[in-house]
Amino acid sequence: MTDAVPDPPRPPLTFERSHPLPASAAEAFAWHERPGALVRLLPPWQDVSIESAPGHIREGAEVVLKLKAGPAFVRWHALHTAYENRGADGGMFQDVQTKGPFTFWEHTHHVDPAPGGASLLRDVVRYLPPGGPLGQALGKGFAERQLDAMFDYRHAVTAADLAAHGRFRNRPRLNVLISGAGGLIGRQLVAFLTGGGHRVAALSRSGGPDTIQWDPESGELPAKKLAGFDAVVHLAGEPVQGRWTEEKKRRIRDSRVKGTRLLAETLASLESPPRVLVCASATGLYGDRGDEALTEQSPPGEGFLADVCREWEAAADPAREAGIRVAHARFGIVLSPEGGALGKQLPIFKAGGGGPVGGGEQWWSWVGRDDVVGALHHVLMTDDLSGPINVTAPGTVTNAAFTQTLAETLNRPALVPVPAFAVRLAFGEMGEELLLASARVKPTALLGSGYAFRETGLKAALRRLLGRTV
Repeated sequence: MTDAVPDPPRPPLTFERSHPLPASAAEAFAWHERPGALVRLLPPWQDVSIESAPGHIREGAEVVLKLKAGPAFVRWHALHTAYENRGADGGMFQDVQTKGPFTFWEHTHHVDPAPGGASLLRDVVRYLPPGGPLGQALGKGFAERQLDAMFDYRHAVTAADLAAHGRFRNRPRLNVLISGAGGLIGRQLVAFLTGGGHRVAALSRSGGPDTIQWDPESGELPAKKLAGFDAVVHLAGEPVQGRWTEEKKRRIRDSRVKGTRLLAETLASLESPPRVLVCASATGLYGDRGDEALTEQSPPGEGFLADVCREWEAAADPAREAGIRVAHARFGIVLSPEGGALGKQLPIFKAGGGGPVGGGEQWWSWVGRDDVVGALHHVLMTDDLSGPINVTAPGTVTNAAFTQTLAETLNRPALVPVPAFAVRLAFGEMGEELLLASARVKPTALLGSGYAFRETGLKAALRRLLGRTV
């Protein structure tokens, strides 16, 4: 297969970056060998998806990525051409582009031991931009900036993931079932857990490898297939974005309440149920609370979302009554360029059309995508955490501060305010509760249990997620 690898037509450019890792060389290399690593390392600001991957990095493996290049998509074929696992001394592996946007690309990953039981990750990239010598001269600066941002992100994620798994190094790996595994959070959680050596299966309406089928609407869930799981993470639910017609509201409520009740009752009926069930919830439970500081002990508020969240959490009671440790992860505004609130705002702000919403005084309780994943893992592995868990960053900001920080990160103005009446006219009840409501939510339970947030400040979080760290 190595015959397919082209030689560079002229001497290539070289990029090199090293980063210390808080794990042994053997642990760090094992992390790279697991299938979740590739998903975790894809920069979130790039429009890229995995079309095929063998799940290993040994010689002869080929990965095909689909990525946006200007107005079109291109496919990047990367062939693994070298592999060496040196056990306690780490190892190396190499991939070479056989088809893709670069004239030449060769990426060698080195993991070597470092003092104190740590390790050193070193990436060496030899490459040629497209367009011949002129393209190399004109594209070198752009390529270097892109490589700087990409490897800043990759190395930070690698180190943080290894540190998170290392905190529970002496705990057994779990067999985890996840509903909503294909969603924005679910994809990253599956990759994170498998990267740490946990086993993961999906609970889904559709079939597939490592998947258990269910139908919450009709009440179909094969109890015998749920046996043997140590933990269950329930993330599935109808998206709340979109105008809230009566039918949309029914789907939002039923997908959460019916699905959770069915899952909780089925788990409770098992002879050997899982030790923990972590159910998604939302800070919408608190309603519109102005400047009030909200903790897990704060009472629910008013409104459609508050009512749904209250019923949603109560639907897990059968599992709780059966002795299963049940936790409710109350998510704030999850930041990811790939979707959710940030994904929808980016095109507007990049075009210079962003600004505060409804005056901007309402509090927006945000949380970075990787802290959602990290918090879920922390809850799974922390035996004394149960009940409501606020999954929000410590650095809550007002909408005005959020929009200003996002605009500054993108080097754009934030001069186009959206008045409250326009939000109500365009989005109705959904706009009132999702965009105009104020919830200043504090992650008291996570902080009190020792969870270390990756992102505590909005500016740093946005710069990392959008590739503006250089």
